[in-house]
Amino acid sequence: MKTVAVLISGRGSNLLNLLECARNYKIIAVYSNKAEALGLQYAERFQIPYFIFAKNTEYSALEQKTKLFEHLANLNPDLIALAGFMSIVPTDFIQKFPSRIINIHPALLPKFPGLNTHQRAIDAKEKEHGCTVHYVDEGIDTGEIIAQASCPLLPEDTEDALASRVLKLEHQLYPEVLNNLSA
Repeated sequence: MKTVAVLISGRGSNLLNLLECARNYKIIAVYSNKAEALGLQYAERFQIPYFIFAKNTEYSALEQKTKLFEHLANLNPDLIALAGFMSIVPTDFIQKFPSRIINIHPALLPKFPGLNTHQRAIDAKEKEHGCTVHYVDEGIDTGEIIAQASCPLLPEDTEDALASRVLKLEHQLYPEVLNNLSA
């Protein structure tokens, strides 16, 4: 069974789903770069150790990121899953863990890397939208694609409606990919 560390920044719906759907992997730690991340409650509920490396007055954003990734490197999980982690992973860390850092992105890459993907898909009048699980490399959402799931983009779609449908796809795809990679 592979060990997985999950990195979050927010509400943690993908974390919860990964916890509930784990068959071939075990989540051994959760990391957050925000003390107020709601997803930490899921780590607590499932009795998973969690670590908060939030920006504060004690140290700079760079120091905060360095401390988080040093701690994570010492843990040395088999896989690292980014689940709504809203921070760039340092290049030196990516190089230490090649093909071991996985991300879920709310778009059909290579279209719409970065932020605001749903509104960008609507504005571009796309016929379909979805999500992508990919390996993390030095670029922003440029790593090798592992799997994708899509849904039609409807004429009446709002950003929120589309985001809700894509999130359901994420909840199906991400644990399936982690289970397959860990089999």
